[in-house]
Amino acid sequence: MPSSNGEGAMPHTPLELQEVLNIETHEGATLPFEVVGILEDPQESVSYAVLLHEPENDGEEQFIVTDLAGNLLDNDALAQEILDDFLEYVHEGDETEAADEERS
Repeated sequence: MPSSNGEGAMPHTPLELQEVLNIETHEGATLPFEVVGILEDPQESVSYAVLLHEPENDGEEQFIVTDLAGNLLDNDALAQEILDDFLEYVHEGDETEAADEERS
């Protein structure tokens, strides 16, 4: 279910992994971002989605953080903290997989 910047007339269901949001940039381009992670803050009882845009040509990957309705976070510091936590979690998982493969 593509969406545009998390805004629209219909209410959103919570985002799920592998769902794609189409985000319009300030330059007017529309980029597809795929949900690659969902993180929950148990203290605040709120969840966030981490989305990734992988350019077709050798450009740099871009991440964004939204609420589960697909709305971009206004708080840049919070978005960066969530992204850092997600990347740390992914990195730890990669190290665990590598260690498991070495034992095999």
